[in-house]
This record gives sequence, C-alpha cells and structure tokens, in this order.
Amino acid sequence: MAASAEHPLLEPAKPLLGLLNGIAQATFYGNIEITEELLREQLYPETASQEFGVLLTKMKGIVKSIASADMDSNQLEAFLTAQTKKPGGITTDHAIVIAKFWKNQRAKIHESLINQSKWENSLKNISWRVDLKTQSRHIDQMNSPVAIVEMELEKNGQTIHICHM
Repeated sequence: MAASAEHPLLEPAKPLLGLLNGIAQATFYGNIEITEELLREQLYPETASQEFGVLLTKMKGIVKSIASADMDSNQLEAFLTAQTKKPGGITTDHAIVIAKFWKNQRAKIHESLINQSKWENSLKNISWRVDLKTQSRHIDQMNSPVAIVEMELEKNGQTIHICHM
C-alpha cells in the first residue's frame, strides 16, 4: 500500500499497460490466445463486462491510430493531449501510460506492420559485376561482356539466393 501512496500512478498503470500490451499481442503480433475475456479476467476482474468493452475499444482505437501513423514523440504528445481534451477521451494518467507503452513498443510494432504488409519476397542484398574476356583461343569470344547478378531474397524468414548471368 505504501508503494501506491508514494507513486499514485503505479497501481492503476499496471492493468492499463497490461491491456495495451495485450492489444499489441492480439493486433500486431498475431497472438490468438489473447482474448477480450482473458484481458478482462486478468487485468480488470472487478470491472463490468460492458464497461471493460468500452475501455478496450477506446484503447484499441488509440493504439491503432498511433501505430498506423508511426508517431514520433512530438506527434504522440499532441495526439494524446487532444485525446485528453475531447469528451469521452482519456485521462492524463492514461496518456502517460500510453506514451510509456509506445516508447517501449514502437520499433517492434512498426516492424510487425511492415512484415504484415509484404506480399512477396523482399530484396535483402544485391551484387553485380561485368566480366570481359581479354584473352581467348578464338578471337570472336574476346571482348564479349558477361553480366553476373546475385540477389538475396527473403520471404517468411527464409533466404533465397539467386544468381543470373
């Protein structure tokens, strides 16, 4: 009890931070085990189902907005300030927790969104060279250029090497 008196945000922040992480797991990392019921039971057991649903929907919307815009700290601050001022928005305490969550999760969520948006292979590396024969037994084979291109593609974590002449 003394810890929460010293840090009044500490206790209320834990369930909200857990909720935000649960939203990230379900929305961006494809964890199908994270359900609305699980989040409510684990984080907000004393909260009515309907009231929790409202909070969950609000937080999902905020997290998706922040992630889709890949907000930097200035954009995030302006966005959260606007959210605290609108009717039915979030509290200042919520804004602090959301900012902390985004600071810790931004890179992982951004990477996840990029990976989810890829339809085909992605180019990881490319190298090329042009070879020219300067000596040959047959004169018609001299000075004929040969281009060699090597590509490294990746899809679903698997690397593919391709070499073309």
